[in-house]
Amino acid sequence: MGEIQGADGRDLEEVIGARGEMVSNAVVNKFLQKIHFKTPAGAEIGLDDNGEVPALFDVLTSDVFPNGTQASVQVGTFDPSAPPGHQLSINMSFLAWNSFGPLNRSLVASHQIPRSVCTKSCLPGYRKAPIEGKPICCFNCVPCAEGEYSNSTDMDSCIKCPEDQWPINRKDGCIQKAIVYLSYGDFLGAVLASVAIVLSMSTAGVLGIFLRYRDTPIVKANNKHLSYALLVSLLLAFLTSLLFIGRPALLTCLIQQAAFGIIFTVAVSCVLVKTVTVVIAFNAIKPGSRLSRWLGSQVSAAMVLVGTLGSVVICLTWLLTYPPHPATDTQSEIGKVILQCDNGSVTAFYGMLAYMGLLAFASFTVAFLARNLPDRFNEAKLITFSMLVFCSVWVSFLPAYLSTKGRYMVAVEIFAILASSAGLLGCIFIPKFYIILFRPDINKRCI
Repeated sequence: MGEIQGADGRDLEEVIGARGEMVSNAVVNKFLQKIHFKTPAGAEIGLDDNGEVPALFDVLTSDVFPNGTQASVQVGTFDPSAPPGHQLSINMSFLAWNSFGPLNRSLVASHQIPRSVCTKSCLPGYRKAPIEGKPICCFNCVPCAEGEYSNSTDMDSCIKCPEDQWPINRKDGCIQKAIVYLSYGDFLGAVLASVAIVLSMSTAGVLGIFLRYRDTPIVKANNKHLSYALLVSLLLAFLTSLLFIGRPALLTCLIQQAAFGIIFTVAVSCVLVKTVTVVIAFNAIKPGSRLSRWLGSQVSAAMVLVGTLGSVVICLTWLLTYPPHPATDTQSEIGKVILQCDNGSVTAFYGMLAYMGLLAFASFTVAFLARNLPDRFNEAKLITFSMLVFCSVWVSFLPAYLSTKGRYMVAVEIFAILASSAGLLGCIFIPKFYIILFRPDINKRCI
């Protein structure tokens, strides 16, 4: 056995002899913690802080040869006292993996590392799915679900992309979602905008004709000031539809629904007052009737304002409590972020439509009852048909609006605005427009 020496070069016997007395275990342990010695084989041995000899491990592998014999071969060592990263040492050339031969099923040795699974590795974009009834090393490779990705091989589960991103085609990474909205550059947006501009120009043309021929009987027949107000409101209704096209912003979201509701209420109120005026005018010619005082333009204007006041109150309350605002929709269309205006209060939106529908139904009812009044230029028949078209459009609008999402929902509302406004313009004013320009002989007759 080799000599045991301390850090100062003295051996243990010298230390004990120098003191000439019994030493405690603590002294011996303290001394042993600072010594090292050499084995007869020349290996350096040092004790750790606990006075223990650090172990040095041999890494062995057991090989089975074709003749059935076995042998253990050292392929490396493990030294815990070595620096991190250098503790394990393996000589790969000594490794031989045993496997069965493909033909005679005999054991053969190979230096190629065998696979520890019975399935090929799952590539990025796929995840491992265990096979029921088989070991965990056997699995299927399943593509990642919509909105998920995997960026390394043999992943147990896929990773969900962030809310504003979407997997690429290989599903091994995420990219930014496309931002879409009903814009003027889209085919649908361009068509709707073009129709709105054409109809608004047509309305402006009709208004110009009515102003030029304002003294003719057909223009005077049913309160020309109400006709002017109705044409202006229809012109603004066509232009209001343009507020729904383009990138949503806070200002446009705030005013688009309120402007649509108030302007349409003015139009429907004008139609209602025109219808009531027809009934009053017919009954005012009866002897002893006092209804003629209700035929003035000031009375008509007051009735329109009263009818519009309800919509104004609804819209102001809406804007002051739960106003519309820009919002994003990441769920309606795959791989896209839809920019749209959130209506804020659903109750206020449908309340506005309900109030407008109530006025339209009242106009239709009065016009239908007055359709057979004996008047050469009886406008009640035209109003009856126009309100029938108007109500049909908006009744169809509700299920279509509720069943669509994103920019198509906006397109449905724009179509309803254009169709109902065009119905009022065409049914009420086109026959008069035709008489003014192409049948002036009828327009010269007394009413």
